[in-house]
Amino acid sequence: MDDPPRWFSVFVMPLRRFRSPRSTIHPRTAAVLLTLAVGSAQAGCNSAAAKPAEGTADAQRESSAVGSTPALAALGADSGAGLADVVERVLPSVVSVASSRTTRQSSPFHYFFGQPPAEQKQEGLGSGVILSKDGFIVTNNHVVEGADSLKVRTYDDREFEAKVVGTDPKSDLAVLRLQGDVADLKPALLGDSGSLRLGEVVLAIGNPFGVGQTVTMGIVSAKGRADMGIVDYEDFIQTDAAINPGNSGGALINVRGEVVGINTAILSRSGGNMGIGFAIPTNMAVPIIDALRTEGHVTRGWLGVTIQELTADLRVAMKVGDSDGVLISETQADGPGGKAGLKGGDVVTAVDGKAVDSAGRFRNLIAASGAERTVKLTVLRAGKQLSIPVKLGKLPDSVDAPKVSGADQSNLPEVDGLSLKDLDPELRRRLSVGDDVQGAVIVQVAPGSRAAQAQLRPGDVLLSINQQPVSSAVLAKKLYGSAKGPKVLLILRQGARLYVGIK
Repeated sequence: MDDPPRWFSVFVMPLRRFRSPRSTIHPRTAAVLLTLAVGSAQAGCNSAAAKPAEGTADAQRESSAVGSTPALAALGADSGAGLADVVERVLPSVVSVASSRTTRQSSPFHYFFGQPPAEQKQEGLGSGVILSKDGFIVTNNHVVEGADSLKVRTYDDREFEAKVVGTDPKSDLAVLRLQGDVADLKPALLGDSGSLRLGEVVLAIGNPFGVGQTVTMGIVSAKGRADMGIVDYEDFIQTDAAINPGNSGGALINVRGEVVGINTAILSRSGGNMGIGFAIPTNMAVPIIDALRTEGHVTRGWLGVTIQELTADLRVAMKVGDSDGVLISETQADGPGGKAGLKGGDVVTAVDGKAVDSAGRFRNLIAASGAERTVKLTVLRAGKQLSIPVKLGKLPDSVDAPKVSGADQSNLPEVDGLSLKDLDPELRRRLSVGDDVQGAVIVQVAPGSRAAQAQLRPGDVLLSINQQPVSSAVLAKKLYGSAKGPKVLLILRQGARLYVGIK
């Protein structure tokens, strides 16, 4: 394909490695190709502080020499020898994971002539990290998803059959267990990804393109990358260490030989490395790994609220100053948050003392806390700080993550130029609005007006202005006209509530 001069089509390389769907991904990843780093043996690419996972105590003891390795300050003259020592210790803890699946391919000839569908064997390659001496391995879910059989090859060239212990597609992690005599395995030392600094040297180890175990070097380019559209729960380490198809599930290590991330995906136009790779940090991975090892699945915490990003205009309108946080636009009355007293308009700034600076961060903190656990939320309400304990529920299977309303409308400045109408029975029917909802319907937005610039749309239902309920179009106009200074509008759009800040 010729590379267009000003844009590039965005496709998702197969998350489910045995199929090759094409789909648009998050706008932030425009002009790049999002490739999960999983290779194919046939055609290149078919497809908070952490504690060591249970059973890795032996790894801690055996790897004490690695942990004592100097940080190679400034990568001085002897850094090559120092890095070589680190790599030598870690290589035995990284494995190659080969998967195979038999598929049936049908055609019209099979239908008309009664021929059975042809069987085709598909194979793929990825990487993994040894967790314990008894044969537990961590890798990516997309490496093993849909596989009929799995084989793991260790650094000393031994091959094992592997069984899936548990998978978590929402984070793209999976835990395997080797079968047979697993003597002399060397578990990896899991480090604290939270201590990583931008610019810190890291190494990526895996089996790119099936060529064999490979080490590449780079730096930590960014931390906390979310909203990439790769998986539901994201908190990626970004690195420019070369990560290619086949590296999925391999180790990202620091210069002390500690695994700080599980290599997962790359952004690329060509499908190969272009210096933007992503790894799941160990601080996020370890609780998931522990749950998969012990329960076979992950049970996430659930708050039962709708959230949105706190924009600059909303900060002014809601008088929260420079505080970071996320805005609760709606609570489910029977959800954990609603029962605990959370309200629409609350701004959550911390969970158990951990700062919240984005919707993605808040989502991960709640989910990682787990069901049935009580967390303490720091909340700003009408300019006052509150501490609200909430006993989290279990995330329902039908709910992928707390809903973020208005995620595509990050700039919602002013709301003039509106034509309003009472919410009559016909409009309720057309907009699927229940009888319990009171408000005024936006029926027209003047082109070029501040309302149009605010991306308000015909069909939006205006519910309140500055926390004052709206029951009719006349009242809405009166409340808006009499409001002084910054204003906060609450609207209902396609079943989701969304706050709009007006300076």
